[in-house]
Amino acid sequence: MPSVRQIKRRIRSVENTAKITKAMSMIAASKMRRAQEAALQGRPYSEHMQNLLANLAAQPMDEDEIHPLLQRRPVTNVGLIVISPDRGLTGGLISNINRAASAFIEEQEANVKTVAVGRKSRDFLVRAGLDVRAVFSDLPDRPLLTDITPAAHILIEDFTNGEMDAVYVAYAEFVNTTVQRPKVEQLLPVVPADLEATQAVGYIFEPDAQTVLSELLPRYVEMQLYHALLEGIASEQSSRMVAMQNATDSADEMVDDLTLVMNKVRQETITRDLLDIVSGVAAVEG
Repeated sequence: MPSVRQIKRRIRSVENTAKITKAMSMIAASKMRRAQEAALQGRPYSEHMQNLLANLAAQPMDEDEIHPLLQRRPVTNVGLIVISPDRGLTGGLISNINRAASAFIEEQEANVKTVAVGRKSRDFLVRAGLDVRAVFSDLPDRPLLTDITPAAHILIEDFTNGEMDAVYVAYAEFVNTTVQRPKVEQLLPVVPADLEATQAVGYIFEPDAQTVLSELLPRYVEMQLYHALLEGIASEQSSRMVAMQNATDSADEMVDDLTLVMNKVRQETITRDLLDIVSGVAAVEG
């Protein structure tokens, strides 16, 4: 049985840990609100652009009008960009992203080339022995479009050159404060919408199809990656806030349990001392 002094030292240690986790939870909560607003505000634009490009990809086009980023070909090399946090203490968020990415990779019969956004995804991909094309880390909590543009350019270049025949993105979709859903979505080539025959009417491009698509499609890739990054940051901060709050609650419960143990040990010590005194008095009187 530990002494009262040892238990007091343990209580102080747990209380100090609780102070740290509570401060981290409050910091994550303040960042979470901004990150959630950014993700939710950008979601309609991202979804509308995705639907527009899906409709465009489903329209009949002449061979010379098909942009390289819309071309579908046999898949021998798959590109996967994995977006995850730089830091831990996010509960099961990172392992869930890694598990979704790992399941996707195992399903592929083609060779998989990867791009890592975040140190945790880099560590996972390196441990898995995968071909890591590039690594982007230490991105700010409030990123700009230019922060993710270099990664988009790498994917666009590799897909255009034929080094990747399909490109996917793995990230954590923000649902609410307690739920973050790992997702793997196809980025390139754009998945055509399922249109009825009467909807496939074709588009008129001004000045021409190549000029319009050359501006629109790279921006689409950049915006989809940027939105995935915003979703990932909102998921990270939400998961960290919940994890740190749970850690604080667990520390408080541990302090209560240790206090009960300390009081029990103290009472036993007092009782033992009283028995020793009574025994000594009885021996003297006897």
